[in-house]
Amino acid sequence: MGVPGPFPGSPGRPDAPVPGREEVDRALARLGAEYEAIETSLLALQDHAGRRLLEGADLSGTTKERWAATERSITVLWSLFDAYTAVLETARELRARRRWPSPEELAELSELLHGEGVTVPGAAAAGGGAESGPALLSERFSLEQLVERMNGLYARSLDVIVAADAVWSALPARIDLLSAELQRTRSLAHSVGVRPGEHPAGDDLERITDELVRLRAQVIADPLAFWVSSSTGSSAPGGGRPDTGRYDRAARALEDIRREVAAVLDVRQDAERRLMQLRDVLSRADRTLTEARQARGEVLAKIAASEVPAVSGPSTALHEQLAAAAEYRRRSQWHRLSPLLDSLEDRAEDELHRARESLTAVTAPLAVRAELRGRLDAYKAKVARHGMAEDPLLVERYDVARRMLWSAPCDLRAAEQAVWRYQQAAAEALVPQQLEGKGDR
Repeated sequence: MGVPGPFPGSPGRPDAPVPGREEVDRALARLGAEYEAIETSLLALQDHAGRRLLEGADLSGTTKERWAATERSITVLWSLFDAYTAVLETARELRARRRWPSPEELAELSELLHGEGVTVPGAAAAGGGAESGPALLSERFSLEQLVERMNGLYARSLDVIVAADAVWSALPARIDLLSAELQRTRSLAHSVGVRPGEHPAGDDLERITDELVRLRAQVIADPLAFWVSSSTGSSAPGGGRPDTGRYDRAARALEDIRREVAAVLDVRQDAERRLMQLRDVLSRADRTLTEARQARGEVLAKIAASEVPAVSGPSTALHEQLAAAAEYRRRSQWHRLSPLLDSLEDRAEDELHRARESLTAVTAPLAVRAELRGRLDAYKAKVARHGMAEDPLLVERYDVARRMLWSAPCDLRAAEQAVWRYQQAAAEALVPQQLEGKGDR
């Protein structure tokens, strides 16, 4: 809230000759305007929001000391203003007696306006402060000297009020906003396992919380302790700025923690995805091993004289470690979870590869039988296209091979020999026809 500037000065002419009527009137007009400016400034100072806050606050430290001195200065200011007012009213009354004042009256007016005719009590003359020497009962000033004294008191008083108001306007609201952000960060941090005693960032959050509570209390009680005066030597009221060093450090520390919590959150989300992928890989490996065991039983029942490899069960160790990883995730023990997931991902892929190899090895005899069946049928179709489907030798050898391939258990070695004999007989039967076809051309 703005307050008018320091009071204007009154030019003194202690050695000047007795002024004329016009000069006296001009001086009185100037002093009247000066009086209005001083009164306006003092009333604005009295009504300043910062002053009202200081009056109602439970102050401490530097602010308590300086505000006590400022209150005394403001009291002195009004006393000096009263003295100034009394002299001005006396001069106005004297001038109002006659339209054309006598030389004696003009001399008296000159003394009032320019001489040291203002009597001020000793405490007021000292500016409200303690003096090292013996106290004076009273002191005399000219109006110019009185205004100069009021200017000094006014500037010092306004400086204290404006500085305190600036700190209160700047810091508490920012601290409250940062505290609200801190609470949101604490909630998010707690959800991802960043807690005091369990994670360094959790301890840092507690420290920042305590710091903000202390900082706010200190700012409210002693705002002037957080005021940095202008280094340029500006004489403007409140020349300087609020000291936000502690607040800025707390804000930077909280931002660092927010980034760390965000990183932990990314790890958590990534861990969820990796755990799901691990469960899927191990589930596929288990299903493949189950299929291999079922296929092995089928092979043993349908294929004779064949070596079928045994199929192992699911990896108990991998499933136990997967359960441990899920527990680490539940307890937010990310420093243990990440390396375990790295190891599990490689081993789970190996387990799926092993399961697929087992299925391939177990079903190999069935694949061989299927290939022999396909080859037998292909040759039968070829023979039929050349009109030799009813050849007795071919029919006999086809029936032998087919009975072997479609019987259970199937002797693959014998069946393969039978298919080979049928294949040979078909090839021999087809050669004469191929030769005849060439002769006809």
